[in-house]
Amino acid sequence: MPKKLLDFSNIKGDFTGGLVAGVVALPLALAFGVQSGMGATAGLYGAIMVGIFAALFGGTETQASGPTGPMTVVSAALVTAAISITGSLESAMGIILLSFLLGGVLQIVFGFINIASYVKYFPYSVVSGFMSGVGLIIIILQIFPFFGLTSAKSTFAVIQDVPRLFAEFNIYALALGVLTVLIYYLFPLITKAIPSALVALVIAALTSYFLGWDVPIIGEIPSGIPNLKIGEMFSNITPESYTLILEYAAVLAVLGSIDSLLTSVIADNMTKTRHNSNRELIGQGIGNMLAALFGGIPGAGATKGTVVNINAGGKTRISGVIHGLFLLVVLLGLGSLAAYIPLSVLAGLLIPIGFKIIDIKGLKHLFRVPKADAVVLVLVLLITTFGSLIHAVGIGVALACILFMKKASDLGEAGIFLETVENLKDEKPWQDELPFYDKYKDKILIKHLKGPLFFGFTAHLKNQVAAIDSNIRALIIRMDEVPFVDQSGLYILEDIVFDLQQRGVQVLFVNLQEQPLDKLKSIDIIPDLVSENKIFKNINDAFANLKLSIENS
Repeated sequence: MPKKLLDFSNIKGDFTGGLVAGVVALPLALAFGVQSGMGATAGLYGAIMVGIFAALFGGTETQASGPTGPMTVVSAALVTAAISITGSLESAMGIILLSFLLGGVLQIVFGFINIASYVKYFPYSVVSGFMSGVGLIIIILQIFPFFGLTSAKSTFAVIQDVPRLFAEFNIYALALGVLTVLIYYLFPLITKAIPSALVALVIAALTSYFLGWDVPIIGEIPSGIPNLKIGEMFSNITPESYTLILEYAAVLAVLGSIDSLLTSVIADNMTKTRHNSNRELIGQGIGNMLAALFGGIPGAGATKGTVVNINAGGKTRISGVIHGLFLLVVLLGLGSLAAYIPLSVLAGLLIPIGFKIIDIKGLKHLFRVPKADAVVLVLVLLITTFGSLIHAVGIGVALACILFMKKASDLGEAGIFLETVENLKDEKPWQDELPFYDKYKDKILIKHLKGPLFFGFTAHLKNQVAAIDSNIRALIIRMDEVPFVDQSGLYILEDIVFDLQQRGVQVLFVNLQEQPLDKLKSIDIIPDLVSENKIFKNINDAFANLKLSIENS
């Protein structure tokens, strides 16, 4: 094994971080496995394989990977579609596992062809609508299990079947579900040292077991090392299933890549490091391929697991490996006990997770962001929730691009085009900036924006600002020639200002035009994040303000 693959210099912190991440992942792996339609065992197998091998070969040192809400929703949709073709889960396993395997292969290909550099161009409105739709799907599909009943496989069917809840619900299952939710939300008020999801799972399951309540449970979980599923993987594959396999493999690969890279960025911000995007996709692909070979559901970088890993002391990929090994030990030693966990308890864990996945910020600003972004977000959300996950992303991206091209065409006719440089230090000062800039260029930077600030440029802008030297005291953002800011642009400005203020860097805006100013105010960036006295009509007023603060500090 190459020497630099594993670093044992932080073994104590990595062991603690990995163990805590594994404890957090355990109840979620069981719950996601059940929701996928393949059973709790598939969730554990996926968490083990993706957890260990994405950590070993991935590009984010502190990433904890495993089944996630978005990946599970897509997997569940695939299971339902495959069963509709073959007639049973057993007959559909070939289609399902081959889709999972191909999804992992595509992620590896993505890593080798640098597809990560294009993932960042997904519009915020599309990602927000999709994630909120996924959250709603999780919530809706867990309503019936929460009440102790079997659930329909589609959101439409669940809504149509709601009257059955009141006639057939299991009062004991409902009580356990409510108990689980209460513990999940209230236990952190007592202590955050122990994950509330695990506490809720244990207490609710023990309550059911010792009181002898008659409620639906997980059922038998095989113990021991899982068998390879290569024989099953290529069974019942017919020409009519080829399209289904390719479609879902592509969606799993793209979604898993986005999910993982977003978590990698969070890890970077917490550890002040920088992940390798392409290597991360290769590692995730290897993990998902192995999960498929052993009958597990696919996964991605898990935000909650990664955050607790870092906070508990994890610094290297060993922590992610330990997180996966812990789940393997649980499978080998405690699998028989997990069989008694009530399904309503798992529903009580998944429903809060569904609410967390919903993008509250995007929905809250629905009537304040540009109308085109709002339309795309709502359309993607509705198609995701009540239609096809595949169509939702495709239609959303296509519509966002068409709407932007129309806006860009209008601005192009007016002679306004986007201009930028690779590094902020390379920006040449304008004539009216020279005297002040020459005197304070070691303490200030000036960013000139020209043209619409839209989703295709936001990642580049954030990377520029992230590279600002530690000695810089202020950033002036000149928006003299920015006529339009979309939702992605608004949120990237919000992130930039927040991150820089955390680093003690002032941010000043100069010459905001009507639409950007109105939108920044509508979502409260002004005045909550940037006070009115940091907004200037001309550059000289900004310089006067900065001169006073710099010389007085």
